[in-house]
Amino acid sequence: MIKLIRTDSRNKDFVSLVALLDADLSERDGDDHAFYAQFNKIDAINTAVVAYLEGQLVGCGAIKKYTAETGEVKRMFVKPAFRGRGVAKAVLKELETWASELGYSSLILETGKAQPEAISLYTKCGYETIPNYGQYENVENSVCMQKAVATAQQPAV
Repeated sequence: MIKLIRTDSRNKDFVSLVALLDADLSERDGDDHAFYAQFNKIDAINTAVVAYLEGQLVGCGAIKKYTAETGEVKRMFVKPAFRGRGVAKAVLKELETWASELGYSSLILETGKAQPEAISLYTKCGYETIPNYGQYENVENSVCMQKAVATAQQPAV
C-alpha cells in the first residue's frame, strides 16, 4: 500500500529524493542540466508530497504557484526500483487534489524529451501538450503540458 504524506521542501525525505532526481536529470540533460536546474530550486515549495511503499521511501512530487489560478507540478520522482507500481500516479493524483483545495483551476508542468516515461505518465493522467511557457518558451528539448483540475468553485473540464 502506498502511503502519501503532505509536507514542504524542508522535509528530509523530500530533500533526499530531490537529490536523486537531480542526479538522474544531470545524466539525462547533459550540458543542458545547469539551465534546467536554475528553475528547480525547492526552497520556496510549501506543497510537497512524499510517498512510501511498504515503509520504504519511494517517491515525491510538488506544486509551486505559477499564477493565482495555475499551479506548476515540480520535482516528480520515483526511485527506479519502485517504478511501474503506481507510485507516480498516486503522487500526481494527490498533488491534483491538493491543487484543487488550494483553488487552482489548472496545473502545468515541464518535462524533457529525454524523459519519455514522464511524458507517458502525464498523458495517461489526462495532461495535454501545450506551447512551451515562460522560461521554457524557446527550449527545443522541453515538453510542456497542462490539465484542468476541479476546484470547490468549478468542476474540471
